[in-house]
Amino acid sequence: MFNTKYLRLGSQLIKGLTRGETSTPGVAYTQFFRNRPLQHLKHKLFSSTVTDKAQERGDEDEKRISVTFVDKDGEEKDIKVPIGMSMLEAAHENDIELEGACEGSLACSTCHVIVMDIDYYNKLEDPTDEENDMLDLAFGLTETSRLGCQVIAKPELDGMRLALPAATRNFAVDGYKPKPH
Repeated sequence: MFNTKYLRLGSQLIKGLTRGETSTPGVAYTQFFRNRPLQHLKHKLFSSTVTDKAQERGDEDEKRISVTFVDKDGEEKDIKVPIGMSMLEAAHENDIELEGACEGSLACSTCHVIVMDIDYYNKLEDPTDEENDMLDLAFGLTETSRLGCQVIAKPELDGMRLALPAATRNFAVDGYKPKPH
């Protein structure tokens, strides 16, 4: 009910703006809420009771897979990756040096990873033409190379090992250690 009122207010504001009305949103919000006290919503908006979704989060480990990243020096880092997350995002969240200069928009090859086991590579969806075009630019390309932004965690990839190549072809930041986005 409360959300419906917000949606209605938003649509009224947009309609007014498209008609050239100069009413500011602050005035419209003030007029909208003038006679509508929010006290009756206090307990609904800030409830501390456990919901079904909160209980589901207790099974969080069941919805994660184990992935091992092997850096250029051979050091391994085991992490837990939520189902549906890309390996680029997982690397950034776990301080693994996987650049991702284009922030996962499939416009570079700086998140190049090498799937170390052909069985896991075969479980991945086939790379798109766009991914293959970017992989052609990757340093140290192998038969099992993929872009980390395109490798999405799913249950059958549990235990996968990914190697990071020794370098990237991002000349603009040569030697720069990127910060996660």
